[in-house]
Amino acid sequence: LLISYRKPKTKRAKRFLEKREPKLNENTKNAMLIKGGNANLTVTEVLKDIYAVKKPFAVLYKRKNITRPFEDQTSLEFFSKKSDCSLFLFGSHNKKRPNNLIIGRMFDYHVLDMIELGVEKFVALKDIKNSKCPEGTKPMLIFAGDMFDVNEEYRRLKSLLIDFFRGPTVPNIRLAGLEYVLHFTAVDGKIYMRSYKVLLKKSGCKIPRIELEEMGPSLDLVMRRTHLASDDLYKLSLKQPKGLKPKKKKNISHDALGTTYGRIHMQRQDLSKLQTRKMKGLKKRPAEKSAQDGGATPKKSKSA
Repeated sequence: LLISYRKPKTKRAKRFLEKREPKLNENTKNAMLIKGGNANLTVTEVLKDIYAVKKPFAVLYKRKNITRPFEDQTSLEFFSKKSDCSLFLFGSHNKKRPNNLIIGRMFDYHVLDMIELGVEKFVALKDIKNSKCPEGTKPMLIFAGDMFDVNEEYRRLKSLLIDFFRGPTVPNIRLAGLEYVLHFTAVDGKIYMRSYKVLLKKSGCKIPRIELEEMGPSLDLVMRRTHLASDDLYKLSLKQPKGLKPKKKKNISHDALGTTYGRIHMQRQDLSKLQTRKMKGLKKRPAEKSAQDGGATPKKSKSA
C-alpha cells in the first residue's frame, strides 16, 4: 500500500509535511501500539499500560487489525507512514503463541528488526495501589544480566528497548526529575521487566536517601521468534549525516589526561637582530668586549 502526497494547498498542510522531512536532529521517536485480530484481555491490558508509560510519544490503535508481522509487513509499514511512527508494539493471542507481543522498529518506513516476546506473567498498573509518575516522565533504563552483552539477539533486544523507552533527548538533568526507573533483567532464558518510582527521603545530609517503590506494569517475558536486520543494513541505519559529525581541528591533540595541546606555525625568526639586553647593569664589560674581539685590553701605565 502506498500513500500519494499531493502538493500542499494550505500553510497548515505545508507545515505538516515540513515536520516529516528529514532533519539533522531527528524528532523524538513515536511508537504505535496495534492490537491483533485475536487479542485477549491480557494483551489488551499490556498495550494500554505500555501506552500509559510511553505517552505522549505513542499512538494506540483500539480496533483489531488482522495481520501477521512475520509473514506480511505491508500493513505495519502503511500504519508507520500514516502515523509517522518508527517504533511499534503488536499484540496478539492464539493457541500456538499465547499472550504474544512483537516489538520492532522501522528504518525509512520499512521494518528494520523485530523480536517476538511471550508474556508469562503480568501485573497491571491498576493492580499496584501506589502513586504513579506524571505523564511524559523520562525513565532511567537499567539492564542486568550477562546475556545482554554476550548473546547477539539479546544485545539487539537491549538496543530495541532503549530505542522504545528512552524518550526525548534533554540538554540538562535535575535531581527531582529522576523519579522513574525501568529495570530489565535477563536470567535463565527469561526477561523480567519491572518499573519503580524513585523516592527521595531525608538522610540528614545534602545527599538524599533513595528508595524504590514498585509502580507497575510488571512483565515476565520469554523470547520467541526474531527478525534481525543484516549487519550492512544495521550499520546504514546508524549512519550519521555529515552535518552532525564534529569538524576536525588541525594541529590540536589531547593526552591521556584530557589536556589539550596546540601546535603554532610561525615564520623563521632572525635571532641575530634580537634585542636582549636593555638594562644598564647587563651591558657588556670591557673584558667581555675584548674577549669577543680576540685581544686583551692594554693596561694603563702608571705615571711616574
